[in-house]
Amino acid sequence: MGMCLPCLSGAEDDAAVTPDPETRRRQLAEAAEKRQKETTCRGIKNPEALERKKKKLEETEKQSMTSAASGGGGLKWQVG
Repeated sequence: MGMCLPCLSGAEDDAAVTPDPETRRRQLAEAAEKRQKETTCRGIKNPEALERKKKKLEETEKQSMTSAASGGGGLKWQVG
């Protein structure tokens, strides 16, 4: 029982181990960004190529949305 008492007492030891709130917040933010980046890149051999593909797809969608809104679309119905 004498072995546990040094662990339970000593507030000054706790202050030395725990960083200030701003440093802790920064460390947590960096760790979260790192986890998010690892999660998004999991299973992808070339993440840069994937980003280029996504951007190109978004651009084509924007172009199709603007052409559909201004010109009424490119499709015409013909009967008979």
